[in-house]
Amino acid sequence: MGLDFIVNVAFQVYDWLIFIRIILSWIRHNPYQPVIRFIYEVTEPVLGFFRRIIPPLGVIDISPIAAFFALELLRQLVVGLIRSVGL
Repeated sequence: MGLDFIVNVAFQVYDWLIFIRIILSWIRHNPYQPVIRFIYEVTEPVLGFFRRIIPPLGVIDISPIAAFFALELLRQLVVGLIRSVGL
C-alpha cells in the first residue's frame, strides 16, 4: 500500500463527505449533532471557496459540482506527482 493509494482514499473520503452534505441539504437534520457538525466543518472551507466564486443559481447551489471537478483534478495532479517521484 503506497502513498498514492492513501492519497486516493483520502480524496474519496472527502468526496463522500461532500456528497453526504448535499443529501443533508435536502432533509431536516439537527445541525448540532456531532457527526453532522463535523461534516459541515470539514467541507465548508472547500464549498465556501467555490460558493464565493460561483453564487447559487436561485435555490440551486452548484458549488459542490465545481468542488468535485477541482478535487478530481487536484487528486490526479497529486497522485501523478507521487508516482513520478516514486513514493
